[in-house]
Amino acid sequence: MRSFIEQARRAQIIGAAIETIAEHGYANASLARIAKHADISKGVISYHFAGKEELIEQVVTQVFSAIVEEVAPRVTAAPGPREALREHIIAVGEYVLAHRTQLMALSEIINGARSTEGKPLYGISSSEDLYESLELYFASGQDSGVFRHFDRRVMAVTLQSAIDGAFGYWVVHPEHDLAAHMTELADHIDRAVLADPA
Repeated sequence: MRSFIEQARRAQIIGAAIETIAEHGYANASLARIAKHADISKGVISYHFAGKEELIEQVVTQVFSAIVEEVAPRVTAAPGPREALREHIIAVGEYVLAHRTQLMALSEIINGARSTEGKPLYGISSSEDLYESLELYFASGQDSGVFRHFDRRVMAVTLQSAIDGAFGYWVVHPEHDLAAHMTELADHIDRAVLADPA
């Protein structure tokens, strides 16, 4: 088990990596540049992380974990599956709106990180857990009769693609009203999944 000091140092390095990647891009975020940003030696990073790949993996894990920690309690507190689904969309948008640097870094990693064979390390190929969690919303709504019948995987991929697209557009157009975008997206998804009142 890592000591408090080790955990604090790792957190500092991860934070520096996020800021460096967001500012300079994934390809230009060398360990030396990250170390300079953190005002430490490159050797300190090498002591705590096996290499850039492990550090990037921890950056991705931290960003997604922070989103889950923010969103999960709000979704759990929702009175029903319809409200939970809407809360998920709105809460994710609000978190990203307040943490643009993290989103910029994550976007750079998803677009730039490749395996030795040149395949993307993140993105759709690593989104299975996310799709499954969205399918749980849809299953709950269908089982209770609130949602109509549809293919839950198709809807999960559609929703996540719409969320990713909204964030990607906001990265390119920071003046875009992301909060309004997410509210309207929640409206669209709500209409798409609701059962026919008749």
